[in-house]
Amino acid sequence: MTHDLKPATLRITISGSDHPGITAALFEVLDSQQAELRDLEQFVLHGHLSLGMLVAVAEERAMGTVKDLLFVASELGLNLDYGRVDPSAQRNPGRLAVTALGDPIRPRHVQRLAECLAGHGANIAAIERLSEGRLTALEVLVDEPEIGPDALSPEPGSLRKSLLELGLAEDFDLAVQREGLARRSKRLIAFDMDSTLIQVEVIDELARSFGVGEQVARITAEAMGGRLDYAESLRRRVAMLEGLPYDAVQDVASHLPLTDGAERTVRALKNLGYRTAVISGGFDVAADRLKERLGLDHAHSNRLEVVDGRLTGKVIPPIVSPERKAEILRDIAASEGIGMEQTIAIGDGANDLRMLEAAGLGVAFHGKAALREAADTALSRGGLDRVLYLLGFRASDVEALAK
Repeated sequence: MTHDLKPATLRITISGSDHPGITAALFEVLDSQQAELRDLEQFVLHGHLSLGMLVAVAEERAMGTVKDLLFVASELGLNLDYGRVDPSAQRNPGRLAVTALGDPIRPRHVQRLAECLAGHGANIAAIERLSEGRLTALEVLVDEPEIGPDALSPEPGSLRKSLLELGLAEDFDLAVQREGLARRSKRLIAFDMDSTLIQVEVIDELARSFGVGEQVARITAEAMGGRLDYAESLRRRVAMLEGLPYDAVQDVASHLPLTDGAERTVRALKNLGYRTAVISGGFDVAADRLKERLGLDHAHSNRLEVVDGRLTGKVIPPIVSPERKAEILRDIAASEGIGMEQTIAIGDGANDLRMLEAAGLGVAFHGKAALREAADTALSRGGLDRVLYLLGFRASDVEALAK
């Protein structure tokens, strides 16, 4: 473009039935008019093309460029709309990525989500389907010029809080994150074990096999709900297992039911080069089996004291408390040379809170209410592999990576 000519900035939008050669023909016109490309986006939905661009062209060439584009679009059977844009009014606001997950996503969900975003001054910039088959996952990119820095805070009135409340009311999951390189450059993922990587609480299963299931389950529920100090609850529960043969413990650890999607999630992330860990307030006999079964890189958990082939009813210190979970995550990240902003932590109970707070992204998975409200984001339905949608993966990506 000649610098001594005043440029005009044009918004060009083209739509119609897609077929080969469209993009080449249109950009041949722009090249002949010495236009400068400022922005470009194209997608095809079931054979229908939508192409949008911003171009800068010398003022005296502007109408000639539009006329040539209109002629080519007409020849190709396309519709073309155009308008001038004031360059001084163009902004590059920050963006948020809102992930919507449902079974399926319904028109009402999209309508309520759009209302919520508009109410917070957030403009929808793009919507992309992540799932295949039934529409169960969408990613909505949102410009945030009016939202401000508190959009992701857990405080009442924030966008994050509003989305959490909307998802609970309308029976679908809504997760919001800052869009950018940090979101897509995670390198370490740490899972809780009980009710996260596996479907059960190991200590409850051990207690059931020993005839004290109901008593232990009650304490577990209070601890996971944050109503009881975790270390104290663990000591009380393990004390009830005194005398349980260690062979029975190993048998339970050998038959743990994995959470739906756990294997696919770990396999996909490992194929991308992620480091993986289980950090659990449960027991090493189970965590070590999971590490071997799933090919995890790290496993940290509590150790049961065993004497003469039976449990003594004691845990060998130090106990993996909520604070210790966060400390272990930091230690693993440091040992792997990974920044904390590049870590993900996933859990379900109150004892996972500190770990989720320490991570770059903390995900409450089918979590208790207290954890859902405090975590960066929450998933309340579906399998563990839905976590991958939060990282921007499409279902087709997951299929390819999980092989």
